[in-house]
Amino acid sequence: MNRRGMTLVELMIAMVVFGIVMGSAMAAFRSQSQGFVKGTDRMNVIQNVRYVANMLEMELRAVGSGVPDIQPYLVYADDDVIAFNANYTSNVLSDVFAVYIDPDAPNGSVSALTLGTRITIPNSSFLYPDTTYLSGPSNSPAETIVFFLTPDSSTSRTDDYALFRQVNQDAPELVARNLLQSGTTPFFQYYRQVTAVGGLTSIQPVPNASLPLRHSVKIHLAPGDTAGLAAIDSLRGVRVTLLSTNGKIGTEERTREISRLVRLPNAGIASRKTCGDEPLPVTGLVASPTVLGTGQPAVNLTWPQALDEGGGEQDVVRYVIWRRLASNPSWGDPYLSIPSGNPTYAYQDAAVTSGDNLMYAVAAQDCTPQLSTMNIAGPVAVP
Repeated sequence: MNRRGMTLVELMIAMVVFGIVMGSAMAAFRSQSQGFVKGTDRMNVIQNVRYVANMLEMELRAVGSGVPDIQPYLVYADDDVIAFNANYTSNVLSDVFAVYIDPDAPNGSVSALTLGTRITIPNSSFLYPDTTYLSGPSNSPAETIVFFLTPDSSTSRTDDYALFRQVNQDAPELVARNLLQSGTTPFFQYYRQVTAVGGLTSIQPVPNASLPLRHSVKIHLAPGDTAGLAAIDSLRGVRVTLLSTNGKIGTEERTREISRLVRLPNAGIASRKTCGDEPLPVTGLVASPTVLGTGQPAVNLTWPQALDEGGGEQDVVRYVIWRRLASNPSWGDPYLSIPSGNPTYAYQDAAVTSGDNLMYAVAAQDCTPQLSTMNIAGPVAVP
């Protein structure tokens, strides 16, 4: 059979058609790839700005929580830095006043700065603190947290910033980068509470020209902590405004702006700190064995208010419980603690073993924190 191959003209035509098809396919692939990159950039920008805003809102709302009255809740406020005190993290499992519990947190990050560990607030020359703040005989549990923005030297842009978070004298930690200022709008704007004649209060913006505000009086609520020196104490809200970018410029740049007003619900609320003498002891602790519906043994504890909670100094903040085997002469560390605020108290201890002979004790604790003498119940035979 006669087999004729392709002529040069046919080969040329085939190559032209193949080139057209491949060119179209590559153009479509390139377009899809560019669309994917643009979509990824937009998503990264959105996620970055939302993360920053959510983190700032979460932590700024804790301003003043667990702070003794003598310690300021706001330390320094400017358009690119805010420093505040809060009992935000504790490494004590039974600390019911901390916002979060982290057993691995270092001791230097879960209590107040002292005069011996004072720091310079970032983006300023302000030294803080100028005294040591005590909660009773102990150092205050409220640490200093600082958020600040600085120009980001790690990129080729000259207008982008990085956000950092610093706790006490610890090294600052990077929160996010690729952040821009939205036009001339400051990163942080502040709102203060103003009381007019007649007692009516309103919230008004703080002019940017009035910044920075600082707590320069050693003791919060001291006689000298008034008028202009106490201006920072009137702040009740922070507006966070910023742009997030994908780090590129020109036609490839993607940005997303966010502006969020964060309330400071704990600012200006005085702590109930009337602690004085050792609390009067708890009376009437009763420990009784029981069996749960699942067949698990347990011990029920009940006791009334301590005398210094509903009356007397009215300074009881928690009840501390101890548990030990009747054969063990030492109480050791507390078993747990329960916050005050109820007319009567009950706790069911289900972490027991059948056949154990247990002793329980409870003491009232005030905010110094001093403990009353123990009220002891038992021994209790676990069924």
